[in-house]
Amino acid sequence: MRSAEVVRETKETHVRVVFNPDQRGEIAVDTGLAFFDHMLNSFARHGGFSLTVAAKGDLEVDPHHTIEDTGIVLGSAIREAVGDGRGIRRFAHAIIPMDESRATAALDVGGRGYLVMEGAFTGIVTGGIPNDLFEHFFYSLCINAGITAHVIFSGVNDHHKCEAVFKAFGVALGESVALVPGRDDVPSTKGTL
Repeated sequence: MRSAEVVRETKETHVRVVFNPDQRGEIAVDTGLAFFDHMLNSFARHGGFSLTVAAKGDLEVDPHHTIEDTGIVLGSAIREAVGDGRGIRRFAHAIIPMDESRATAALDVGGRGYLVMEGAFTGIVTGGIPNDLFEHFFYSLCINAGITAHVIFSGVNDHHKCEAVFKAFGVALGESVALVPGRDDVPSTKGTL
């Protein structure tokens, strides 16, 4: 069974992530940011993988370091769990509606980190978190996981838009790192991701 545990400790944060793409349902998230916890819970539940995130950061400053470092550590754990990518589906996408909002995530777990995110929030803050930090979280995750992601979202309510994005990314991630029955090669014409 593939699983990875990654810990990052700096003067600003201490983040521990356990990611298991082959096990459903074990989810424990505590970042000190209730809305971010809610998003990560939705991300893992709908993605169909187990996820533990324990983060302590300098929230008295602001949430930036905690969210950024959680993305870095989660991305590193995904990369470690996937390993050389032997047998994975590699490509996946999801379109998730949430009331008036909709998000699309198209992923390539091909070893190259890149993020394109299209959409706009109505306000400046959602759930006590500056809205620009959500894109920064996914950027940090993608760069460290080696995932190319194209995310598009629209809607009216910022909570709904944000949650649709996390769910869409989670569903696409779960599918893209899933093992394909009967496949034991690396899904690349190069022979390596």
